[in-house]
Amino acid sequence: MAEKDLKSFEKLFKELFKPLCGFSLKYVRDLDEAKGLVHEVFVSVWEKFDTLPADINYHSYLYTSVRNRSLNFIRDRKKHVQFENVAEHELTEANSPFETVELEREIEMAIHSLPEKCRMVFELNRVEGLTYAQVAEKMSISIKTVEAHMSKALSVLREYLKEFLSILIFLVIL
Repeated sequence: MAEKDLKSFEKLFKELFKPLCGFSLKYVRDLDEAKGLVHEVFVSVWEKFDTLPADINYHSYLYTSVRNRSLNFIRDRKKHVQFENVAEHELTEANSPFETVELEREIEMAIHSLPEKCRMVFELNRVEGLTYAQVAEKMSISIKTVEAHMSKALSVLREYLKEFLSILIFLVIL
């Protein structure tokens, strides 16, 4: 990275780190988490700083990124809390921790059994939370192709995981 770019990035960081932390704090209500999320956003921007368009509005880009990262954190924390509640209170003996670990392993195996592009589309959408349009743009394919890959992925996963379907439905509902 050129010295000029390094100075630009450093200036951006010094100007916006504290305000972005305050912005994230409104969502996550935990200063340490807010700082961590803002730090993650800056690391992400740093990694692609050279490839971002020259005319990008960094202020807007960073605030949008922090908002999205904060909302994803809230969503993930909510899922984690819900899963903990299920694990502690509502799993029966038939759904023992052993079966939960086995289910996780089966899900992982099912995902890895997908064809490469299909798996990439699935992971970008379901794991990273990108929309079909964002996945299409990132992979340089059409939205219809993304839809086709997702349809195939879900079909393969349903077939692969059919013996665990009742457990999956139970966990998804909660």
